[in-house]
Amino acid sequence: MSSAFQRHRRVAIAAAGLLIAGASVTALGLTGTFSSAPKAATASGERAQYWTVSKVVTNATQAPALPAYAYVAAAGGDEVVKVNVAADQITGTLSDDTGEGVAVSPDGSTVYIANTGQYSVLAANSTTGAETSIELGAYPQDVTLSPNGSLLYATVTGGDTGPGGSNVIAVIDTATATVTGDITVGTAPRQVVFSPNGTRAYVTTEDGIYVIDTATSHVVQVFPNFEDPQGIAISPNGSMLYVTSPDAGTLWQINAATGRLIGQVNGGAEPYSVAVTPNGSTIYVADMNSNSVDVISAATGRVTGSIPVQGLPMSIAVTPDGSQVWVGNGYTGSISVISTATNTVTTTISGGGQATALNSALTAIAFGPAS
Repeated sequence: MSSAFQRHRRVAIAAAGLLIAGASVTALGLTGTFSSAPKAATASGERAQYWTVSKVVTNATQAPALPAYAYVAAAGGDEVVKVNVAADQITGTLSDDTGEGVAVSPDGSTVYIANTGQYSVLAANSTTGAETSIELGAYPQDVTLSPNGSLLYATVTGGDTGPGGSNVIAVIDTATATVTGDITVGTAPRQVVFSPNGTRAYVTTEDGIYVIDTATSHVVQVFPNFEDPQGIAISPNGSMLYVTSPDAGTLWQINAATGRLIGQVNGGAEPYSVAVTPNGSTIYVADMNSNSVDVISAATGRVTGSIPVQGLPMSIAVTPDGSQVWVGNGYTGSISVISTATNTVTTTISGGGQATALNSALTAIAFGPAS
């Protein structure tokens, strides 16, 4: 790769804006259909089939209520912004050093921040803002909590293990706020997602997708035949992974148990982050260089819509009740709130250092209840 951004899939962040090295500005056409001959081979050597309805299981249980707060990592502003979800208002901030990742404990009491500018993860009290620093390797980028909140995984992106950077996931026991060990994965670990039952974690890296047994902290599988994966989400029943490839301009649907490529869909330019609704029916993909969000049917794999948002959408999350999609815009430093009922932007949240923008790259979004 010719640039650090391409190697790490990291962004170059400045307080007044965002620089994406080597990013394409040519939008790809939204075909809305799957390729019958995907470029990437599966782990078993098979080719992907069409994305079929039978692969989707809808969760029929009642969705939880709208969360009380959203926590948005504003990396260029050295803060995590706390937003009242019902009021669409910024209510406070938590300080950090270029914090790129954020996660919230199930009870809403603790916010975990990947303190990327330092060698630590911060555990912040969501009410008082008091912070405890958990020391680990250089430049943690993403932090992800297990479903029960007992484990925190942090991707460590610094170090001298090769041209792409580190190859380590730090494991943190949230009860003691200590690092219990490191897990070696592929070069330049990017994003992590846990299975719904918490027994597996999936990590996108420069070398493919790594599967971790969370009970033993060992890598048990590698899905190697995927070109430069970045964003990752998992279906509510844990059977399917949805993974973005910014370089290829595609979203992959992958069998979570076998690594088999089930289908792929072409999206806008540089599909970066991905999220799935709680009922598993719809996938939302932030296309950074299209300034838009793709709406994709999980049943058919077709693009059913493209929602314009503001510049360089780079983070995306669905509220636990499934009614809203929040998008962090890297260039404008604003939050676009999308209604899943209409697939339109209903609110744009701005603030911070300027009257019209947060003046920061918004690199991650997490939701939590009132503590």
